[in-house]
This record gives sequence, C-alpha cells and structure tokens, in this order.
Amino acid sequence: MEQPLSITEVIRRTGLTARALRFYEARGLVQPLRTASERRLYGPGELARLNAVVALKRAGFSLAQIGTMLKRAPVNLGRLVAAQIAALDLREAEIAEARTLLQAVQSRIDRGEPIDVATLCSLIRSGESMMEHETWKTVSDRYLSDDAKADFARTMPHMPADFDQAAYSAKWADLTARIEAALPMNAASPEARAFYDEWQALLAPFKALATPAMMQGVGKMYDNIDAWKGEQKPPFSSEVWAFIKSVGSCSDGQRVGTGSGPE
Repeated sequence: MEQPLSITEVIRRTGLTARALRFYEARGLVQPLRTASERRLYGPGELARLNAVVALKRAGFSLAQIGTMLKRAPVNLGRLVAAQIAALDLREAEIAEARTLLQAVQSRIDRGEPIDVATLCSLIRSGESMMEHETWKTVSDRYLSDDAKADFARTMPHMPADFDQAAYSAKWADLTARIEAALPMNAASPEARAFYDEWQALLAPFKALATPAMMQGVGKMYDNIDAWKGEQKPPFSSEVWAFIKSVGSCSDGQRVGTGSGPE
C-alpha cells in the first residue's frame, strides 16, 4: 500500500503551494490525515482529488462547481460542462471586444492624439456602448420582421423621460440571477408563479409600447439564444427563458416576452 505523503512531497508532485493546499482543505475539497503532532498526510485518494481539482480549475470551473463534482452524489456533468463551455464562449467574446476597443485607442495614440486616463476611460465607455448597440442590432435583425424593426424605431423614443435604463437593467439582472439559482423548479409551484409575476411586472414598460410584431420578434430571438450567445452576451440563459415560458404555459397560457429588448 502506498504510504501517505507529507505536504512537502505533495507540493513537489503537484506544483501547488502550501497556501493553496490549506485553502482547498478549508473549502472541503480535500481532507488530509493528521498525525499526533498535527502534520498533514495525503493518501492516494486525496492526491487523486488534488489532481482532479487542478485539472478542473484549468478548464475554468469554479471551486464551488468542483466541490459539487467531487461529491459522492450523482452530478449532471453534461449540464456543468455545457455551462462552462458557454461561459468560455462569453469570455472569448469579451476578450475580442476588449482587444478591438484597445486597438481603436492605440490607433489614436499612434496618430499623436493626446490621451490621458480620463480620455481613455471615456473612449472605452463610448466604444463599448457603440459596439454593444451594433452587436445587438446584428443579432436582432435576424429575428425581427421589417414591421417589427419599424415599430421599434417608432415606439422606443417614446419611453418615459425619467426612465432609468441602468436601474431597469439591474433589476432584470437581479431577477434572472435569482431564477437561475433556483433552477430546476416545478413550473406549477407557487415559487415559480411568483418569479413569473415579477417577470411580467418588470416587462410592463416594454409591453406598454410593444406591438404584436415586436413581441413576436423578440420572443423568436430569445427562443434562439444558443445560436447567438457567442456573439452577444444574453441578459439571461436559455434555461431561464425556457422556465419562464413553461410557467406561462402552466398558469394562463399568455405569451411571454423579455423586458430587455433587442439592445
């Protein structure tokens, strides 16, 4: 039988630091044995778990996800892997966007334009806003009919003057995050209905102006989230969208939509 390893030997074999080993132990990812003098000893099982932690971290999984995967209970690895691929796709898109923004600023610097930190921040913010608008337009154009596009152009300028888009978006982010954390959930449950009612309440400003063509186009766009999420970060996952639609079907069969619009 292989003898347990000291923390020094584990550090040599894995490349991890003593601090990392203690942190993983504190998070419950490994449980080394202790000698009478409180020295840590790692058996074959704990060494295998450490190697798994290192491999999974390299793939981008969080320590919370890793802890779930290393539990004895059955884990839906397919869903976890799919979610991680989606997260990496989004990160790749964010990196590409950041590179484009910095290249635009670099071109101004190369032309001799004076750029200080405040100007740099302003250029990045304006560039992000413009790029996000253009990306959303590219995505939405695939799903909105000509009538829906004309309706958006005609109605959206009529949002209330005191409408705070940033605060509105923050409310959607909070709601969708809470729904995501609660899934899976019985669509016919009171909790699900409460989420659905909250969704509809947030949707009210959009529905007050939206035409049937707009609602149909936006619904179609979010039905196809997985087809474009690598281009533009969706405001919620396809699982959240499917959940909201299923609750609507269970409760009253009403058509549901998104409050964030195509951009």
